[in-house]
Formats: sequence, structure tokens, C-alpha cells
Amino acid sequence: MRYLPHTDEDIRTMFDAIGVKDFEDLFRTVPKSCRYDKEMALPEPKTEWDLDKYMSEIQSMMGVTPEHNVLIGAGRYQHHIPSSIPYVLGRSEFLTAYTPYQPEMAQGTLQGLFEYQTLTARLLGVDAANASMYDGASALAEALLMGLRVARKKKRVAMSAAIHPHFREVVYTYFHPTEFEIIELPFLEDGRTDFSALAGEEGLAAVAVQSPNFFGVVEDMEAAAEAIHGAGALYVAAFSEPMAFGMLKSPGSAGADIVCGEGQSFGMPTSFGGPGLGMFGCKKKYIRNLPGRLVGETTDLDGNRGYVLTLATREQHIRREKATSNICSNQGICTITAAMYMASLGGSGLRKLAKLNFDKSEYLKNGLQDAGGTLCFSSPTYNEFVVEFKDDFRPVQKRLLEQKIVAGLSLAKYYPGFDNRYLFCATETASKDVLDTVISEVKK
Repeated sequence: MRYLPHTDEDIRTMFDAIGVKDFEDLFRTVPKSCRYDKEMALPEPKTEWDLDKYMSEIQSMMGVTPEHNVLIGAGRYQHHIPSSIPYVLGRSEFLTAYTPYQPEMAQGTLQGLFEYQTLTARLLGVDAANASMYDGASALAEALLMGLRVARKKKRVAMSAAIHPHFREVVYTYFHPTEFEIIELPFLEDGRTDFSALAGEEGLAAVAVQSPNFFGVVEDMEAAAEAIHGAGALYVAAFSEPMAFGMLKSPGSAGADIVCGEGQSFGMPTSFGGPGLGMFGCKKKYIRNLPGRLVGETTDLDGNRGYVLTLATREQHIRREKATSNICSNQGICTITAAMYMASLGGSGLRKLAKLNFDKSEYLKNGLQDAGGTLCFSSPTYNEFVVEFKDDFRPVQKRLLEQKIVAGLSLAKYYPGFDNRYLFCATETASKDVLDTVISEVKK
């Protein structure tokens, strides 16, 4: 059934208001040569039940279904989602809320964002966090642009080659039409970033390093801070798995000036790659250059607690093209979801879950080594690791896929010379039986 909210009278009134006769007149500015004047080649309409059946048939054709066990991370991670989250999130107060264009009318939305900011700032070890960004990749690009705003006259930034390839591609896309230069720092044989390349580099505004990086390797963040600050640049700490900070030292406490990354792991399904959540925070002294919106707590004239969009001088209606609050909101649902997830687990719960993820991945890592695989990097890892096989791993992948297990991401297309090197991931969703099956198939 079609839902057309506007009656013929409503449409006539709108046409009269804008001075057009009909729909054809509405599109008169579009040249006829640019219009599609044929009937749309659409199938016959289906009933609701036929449509459900059709969608189920399409789902059965997918190479990977919800019944599959996925042992690939690379920026999107399978985690159990507490049933309380979709239940509470489904309430109309949250589900219909989008962005606080009229802050005084959206106290519930603002409070949810404020709680998210508070929890994010604690997790990342920063003084302030914004009300989220679109995803981890765009957050990294915005972080580097923020570094250039802080540094003002500097025109160069650097980022580690061990940062997620998709994140780096987004950065290059952002920077392509600008005058700014990007340099890439190589990584060492142990999988960590080589900061010796910073020696002699001048005019660097910011340097970005991801930890755990794309290979799952945990970077020496204090050493990174020392090297980057020694080069006169801001330290941008990126991440794709925030779960790691339940176990590892937070980036802010390790010396990072700006922290940004992907928050999908916190209560959001992988959903074929999206939507995501850009988590972003910084030291207090850089807060006026922070992109995105900030929610603050205050009191009204009667002394009642309330929430507002704060530091409004950063907004577009005041600073125009110089505004740093250039993103009104992420999908607000993702932000509230992450806040619910962090609040549900709490600090101790997050630590336990992070340790469980670490233990699962270490079990798989050791098992693959015993089965003949070779670890490519000697540095400590979290959740993910890279293994090289003497023989072609693709037949093993095929056998595993027949058992509904998706294991190993080939790195050949991301890094030259990485033929037969595969990235594996194990989270709390992977059972011991599944991990043992992978290991036994590699042994064959």
C-alpha cells in the first residue's frame, strides 16, 4: 500500500505558493534531453507476504549469512550485542531522534549525547570528546585537518602505512583538492611504525598512528608520542577497535593530543559495512579546533539541570566558512547505541570482555603457528594478527567456507609483497570448536 501524506488539495496549495501549474511545470528547468521519458522497467507489485518470501530468497543467495562464523576483522568486528540495547533503543524517544537543531526542545537527545561524550572521554583518556562523527575513516581525516588548524602555517601531515588502508584512502580523498601534503611512515619488521623517518622532516602539523594497527600490532604509544612531539607535531592516535582500550592503556594517557577512531564494536552490527561511528576527542587546549558538536551541562534560571550545545562560536551560523563544527551529527542512533553499550558493560565488564577477546585471538594465533603458519610480526597483538603460509591458503579457505567459517583476509591487494599473508581475527563470538576447526583444516 502506498503512503501519500499529501492530498490533491495540499499539492495544489504548494504549487500555487511557488507559482507552478503542475508537476511537469515543476521540472521545466531540466532540459528534456536530460529526462527519462520511458516507463520504469519495474516488476509487478507484490503483496507483503510475497515480498518477504522474495527477500528471504535473496538472503539465501548471500555468500555469508548470519549463520556463518566470521574470523575477519579489518575494521569491522563481530561482537555480541546485549539484548537490552535494541530493546531500549527501540523506544520512540531514541529511535526518532536525529539531531538537536532546536537544543532547548531536545533535552533527552542532548543528555544522551552528553553521557556518550563523558564515557568516550574516559575510555580514550582525553579531556573532551565530541558528540561523534560519521565513521573512523572520516574522523581520521578531520583529525589531521584539525592538526593543520592548530599549527596554522604548517602545510604537511604524516600517517603510518600500518593505518587501515581504507582510512588512508579517505584521508587522501579529503586532502586531494587542498594544498596540504601527506607523507607516509613505513613500518618495521616487527609490525610497528618506523618513526626514524621523521628525522629531518620539517613543517609537520600532525602525525597519525593507529594502535592496534591494521595488522593487529600494538604500537609503543609512549615512544610514538616522544618521536612525534620531538618533530614538533601533534600526535593523532587512531583506532579501529575501541574494545582494546578495556585492556590496553588509553591513547590520551599515553601522550596523544587527538584521538579518533571507529566505534562500531560498541553495540552495532557489522551490517555489510555500515553505518559506523566516529569517536573523537582531544586535549582541552585544542577544544576550539575540535570538529563536530559539543554538548555541555548547565542550569536554567530556576537552578534546574539542563543541556546545551556549547562553544557555539564554532558553529556555522557564527563562523561561516571558518566553522570547525562542520558536522552537525552522526546518525544519532549510533551514538546513543555506543553510550548504552559502554554503560551496560561498565569499566569492569569492558576489561573482562577485552581480555576474553585477547585470549581467543591468542589461542587461534598459537594454534595456527603449531599448524605450520608463520607469524609475520613479532610485536604484541590484540584481536588480530597476520600469518603467512608456505602453501596456498585458498583451498583451506574454500573448505572452511563450506563449513560456514570465513577465515583469513588476504593482504596482497593492500601491501605489495604480502602474497600468502592473511589477517585473522577472533572475538568473543568465536567458539573454541570453530577455532579448532580452522586450526585442524590448516594442518591437513
